Amino acid sequence: MSSLPLERKRSQAPASGLAPEDIAADLIGLLHRSASAEEFAARLSNVEALPDALRGKPGLVELVRMAMALRNRLELHEQRERGMLAVIESAQDLSSRLDLQGLLKAIANRARNLMGSHLCWLTVVDAHTGEFQVVVADGAISQRTGRMTAGRNLGVAGVVMSTRLPFFTPDYLHDKRFVHDPALDDTFRDEGVAALVGAPLICEDNVIGLLFVADRYHRTHTALNVSILCTLATHAAVAINNAKAFAEAKAALANADLARAELERHARDVQGAAEAHEQLTSLLARGASLGVLCESVAQLLNGSVLVLDEAGHVIASAKQPGYDGTVAQAYSPNGAHSADLTRALRESRQAGRSVAAFTHGDELCRAIAVIGGNDMLGAVLLFRHEDLRGISLRTFERSSSVIGVMLLSQERVEAEKSRDVSALLRTLISPRQGEPALAQDRAERFGLDLSQPMSLLVVETDQSTAGFWSRRLRSDPVLGEQVLDEVDGVLVLVCNASRAHDVLGQFGAFARRELGQAYRGVTSRPALAPAELPALYAALRRGLSVLARLGMRAVVVAQNEMALYSVLFETHDQSSLSSFLGATIGPVTSHDSKRGSELTSTLLTYFDSNQNAKATASRMGIHVNTVRQRLASVEELLGHWGSASRALEIHMALRLWSLSAAGALPALRDE
Repeated sequence: MSSLPLERKRSQAPASGLAPEDIAADLIGLLHRSASAEEFAARLSNVEALPDALRGKPGLVELVRMAMALRNRLELHEQRERGMLAVIESAQDLSSRLDLQGLLKAIANRARNLMGSHLCWLTVVDAHTGEFQVVVADGAISQRTGRMTAGRNLGVAGVVMSTRLPFFTPDYLHDKRFVHDPALDDTFRDEGVAALVGAPLICEDNVIGLLFVADRYHRTHTALNVSILCTLATHAAVAINNAKAFAEAKAALANADLARAELERHARDVQGAAEAHEQLTSLLARGASLGVLCESVAQLLNGSVLVLDEAGHVIASAKQPGYDGTVAQAYSPNGAHSADLTRALRESRQAGRSVAAFTHGDELCRAIAVIGGNDMLGAVLLFRHEDLRGISLRTFERSSSVIGVMLLSQERVEAEKSRDVSALLRTLISPRQGEPALAQDRAERFGLDLSQPMSLLVVETDQSTAGFWSRRLRSDPVLGEQVLDEVDGVLVLVCNASRAHDVLGQFGAFARRELGQAYRGVTSRPALAPAELPALYAALRRGLSVLARLGMRAVVVAQNEMALYSVLFETHDQSSLSSFLGATIGPVTSHDSKRGSELTSTLLTYFDSNQNAKATASRMGIHVNTVRQRLASVEELLGHWGSASRALEIHMALRLWSLSAAGALPALRDE
């Protein structure tokens, strides 16, 4: 015999050359090295080719077949082991990996390798479209495969969706058991897909996706393979559900963090609002001024604050240090945004809340009306680079309430002072002045010395009410120290004669600034004793009537200039006065108006110079012959005026003409 080992003999010699007793050993060797089915088939063919007369041939054939069956069982066990290993690895991934995309990719790769297929992909249901969208693909050669979309009622997806069971087809493109999707069929042709098996991803009795494996040749799959594919699909469903639950938990945690942060911010805002309100009320309780309150509000709200009275005038203002806005400083009651501000305050009064009034550049103005009872006390304006919101908005609106309380308090104090001043004033101008000692005591409280000469000023306004302007005047540093109030619809002011000049100057500045052309007034000569004031007041009221009939505005006339005219014309209206002037000096004023001459002013200067031509020329800065020529022209226009009565009438008319702003009466313009 040869010295070669038996195994080498078997590998070199055909099976037909083996002795019957060596067949068994050869089969065991094949099983040991996990030979392929083709090798076992070759052994069976060799044994079947032995002569039929060979003793024991049937037994040898049966032996080979038994070895083949054993080999198949071993392969099946190995396949099951690989499937179980894949399932175990997939389960381990579920417990150790949080990356959903990577986990699904690993499941698809295991499914493809386990099934020995060319291609594997996994789809999930799109919540918006309701279609199955590919999320991972393994083994694809076409880019279209990774973008596939399958309808719920088309292709294998429709079958699996309706039955909730796995489905297998050995020839997808020619299978007539389902409705085909043309777009999907084109993709499968590009991939060369023939056999296909799909398993559902089920979660809580809902199909949330599909797991597919495909081959580029016609193939059938064992029940074991399909079962393992279903298990992997279940793992994918668990992974997707876990990822969804994790995302929801993460979102819930994030929402909880946001809610906690919002709650903390709200708590800080509430605390800040409480501290702000406490700060403002503390200032109010300590008797802080309106300016101090404004400064506190400006610092709390990081902006600029204006407090307005009921007429829209600024009575207090403040700005946070470092705030660079300029709109508040440019504010005026009749400015460019007055219409917007009026609208906003009207809405604020109706709603009881603040309103965004207007924007200018990068600044926004928010306004709120300050209400006291049924009356509007004023308004608060806040200027910022951005609008308020939340607690800051409530702080601003609460601050307006605190400012309203202060304005009411000031109004109450002002009303008490006004009552005392009004009582004193009415006592002084009343024919029945009452007890002198009591009047003296009251007057001293307001800085008025009744033992010294006094001056009286009476003013009539066309805007708002005299009561409003009396309150405005009291806020003036000079005028507020005087005894003044509204009496019978006019402003009345009493001061010592030594201060009359300063008071008139201050009132003139105030009137030009606040009243424009909408006022007229008369000031008295000095009264040496309080007993003279009632008569002076009556005379000044008559003077106001004459000024109104003359149409005079924006003037304060001395009583001495109005005394004669008050007596003569207090019962005449403006038409009667115009008729008087027209009949007396109308031709002269008309001549001046048409030719630009100065006959009227020359004649008035002539009368005021005691009818002295040289004095007239000197006062007017012209030659005396020019004066005589003008007087001759006047005589041609008016006729002879040398008589005393005629001269008095003309002189009176000229004085009225002078008081009426150099002949500005309507009746004299066109004559």
